[in-house]
Amino acid sequence: MSTEDKRSNDEKVSYDEERVEQNSRAVDLANNVQARIQNPLYGIPRSTLMKNVEAFVADKGLEDKIDLFKKGAVLAQNPKDFESMPELTEDDKYHIRRETTNRWSQSRDLYLTVVICSLAAAVQGWDQTGSNGANLSFPQEFGLTSEPGNPDAEKNDWIVGVINAGPYIASCLVGCWLTDPLNHFFGRRGTLFWCGIFCTISVIGQGLAQTWQQLFVCRLLLGLGMGPKATTSPVFAAENVPANIRGGLVMSWQMWTAFGILLGFSANLALQGTGAIAWRLELGSAFLPAVPLTLGIYFCPESPRWYMKKDRYADAFKSFCRLRNCDLQAARDMYYVHCQLVEEMAVLKGSNYFSRFYELFTIPRIRRATLASWVVMIAQQMCGINIIAFYSSSIFVNAGYSSKQALLASWGFGLVNWLFAFPAVWTIDSFGRRNLLLFTFPNMAWTLLAAGFCFYIPEANSARVPLIAFFIFLFAAFYSPGEGPVPFTYSAEVFPLTHREMGMSWAVATCLFWAAVLSLTFPRLLSAVGSVGAFGFYAGLNVAAFIMIFLLMPETKQRTLEELDYVFAVPTAKHMSYQTTVFLPYWVRRYVLFQKVELQPLYNFDEVESITVFEKGAGH
Repeated sequence: MSTEDKRSNDEKVSYDEERVEQNSRAVDLANNVQARIQNPLYGIPRSTLMKNVEAFVADKGLEDKIDLFKKGAVLAQNPKDFESMPELTEDDKYHIRRETTNRWSQSRDLYLTVVICSLAAAVQGWDQTGSNGANLSFPQEFGLTSEPGNPDAEKNDWIVGVINAGPYIASCLVGCWLTDPLNHFFGRRGTLFWCGIFCTISVIGQGLAQTWQQLFVCRLLLGLGMGPKATTSPVFAAENVPANIRGGLVMSWQMWTAFGILLGFSANLALQGTGAIAWRLELGSAFLPAVPLTLGIYFCPESPRWYMKKDRYADAFKSFCRLRNCDLQAARDMYYVHCQLVEEMAVLKGSNYFSRFYELFTIPRIRRATLASWVVMIAQQMCGINIIAFYSSSIFVNAGYSSKQALLASWGFGLVNWLFAFPAVWTIDSFGRRNLLLFTFPNMAWTLLAAGFCFYIPEANSARVPLIAFFIFLFAAFYSPGEGPVPFTYSAEVFPLTHREMGMSWAVATCLFWAAVLSLTFPRLLSAVGSVGAFGFYAGLNVAAFIMIFLLMPETKQRTLEELDYVFAVPTAKHMSYQTTVFLPYWVRRYVLFQKVELQPLYNFDEVESITVFEKGAGH
């Protein structure tokens, strides 16, 4: 071999090695593992597909439905071409057509599932606000007051904080992490039944407590129900409903949690005139929505996906038939989910609970999603919404309201919080998750600061308390369409399917841990620095959260799986550099100096071949 030929071959090898190295650094977008899970039928020849279906029904004992599953598999592979499929009858096409023309025309059992999941969210909200009104009287019952001159005032502040923080301490340390094993052994329904039991018995126990220690233990037990419920209920709904209405239901968790908060404030207001037992009734009344949740959950079909994970395919098909309008839809969705599970199990083979948790922080793509979900979840506590949700009655009493007026003002806050959650249904996909937060956080900061400064108005001035209430209500109006719904929607999207449950456990545990910190520290903070200092402190945290979101949270609106993997393949340092050196100067020139400039994009999605479609909150 000549020297020149050798040099040529060496250069070729070097070039090939360089290409391999570049490809290994890039995201494998067309053959992406998550994409294969999300769209496992892509590119399979018709003859191979039919053989696969025959093997499937023989293996799962469904031979009597082979023709139905063949039609379902063809439909699942090419859902948009159903009108031209000779396999389908006119009756089949009628039902498939109605999925688009009458998409909210669903089965009774599916709507029962939606109602039960909405009840679970309402229980979550009511549990959060029962202590709000009770804070006005239970400290006196147990000698935990902190009036000036009381030598135990500081200790009592901490005890009241610990009692209020009890559910969130138990949820973040134990409850959320029970989600994976509870779902594994008992299914979605069994997990929610567990949650209903704890959310019923523990709140009745709170109302019967004779010492503050007993009250604290009951609130810890409540946390064992709240944690798994917050992570399981959205997944249960997402797995049972068709993809074309899944997005609206992802939003419903926050909306019905806000409604539960309103119900809790309504109960506090209705019970405030019952005398010395008012706090007991306010805490105990939260069992009301938990009872129908507990009794009703087993009237719902179990998640077919869970049955299939347990190799109970006959039960899974029965569930699908109850959840869909016709058997063809059931067969189509069941075969599609089966193919997803085959791909998913191939990826997860050999992994376990602890390895999936470890991978949240070690696999770069998942680690960046973990960081982003941590930022958006901790921001929910940094914004200060829960100082109002947990302690608004105490805040309004400090402002000069009577107990009844304080509870009425708290009810108004709950109403605003619920009503302003509705705009997010339309804006979260058009305006975007990141943009909603970047718009609302500065507004939450100044409204909290304004509410704090209103405490400087002399108590004799009749404008003092209405102005404080006005700015708190305005704060809630900015919170509800932004940091209210975004954290749960965002966290459900950013984790790949293989790590969805573990990722959501992490995200919810983050949220509830910092809710515990807030609940624990706020009574002492209020005593130490007063209302002005406390509101100013949380206004400052809003600014800090704004900076964290600006630097660390990528936008995910209407992205497919391949595009999301592309987004989270960008190193965090590069994302931060782009925001500070490209986007920020552009924003200043465009919206401050009113110059006509174009923004250089961080991502070029033209090079991404997508074989999946966007489904909001579908565990992307």
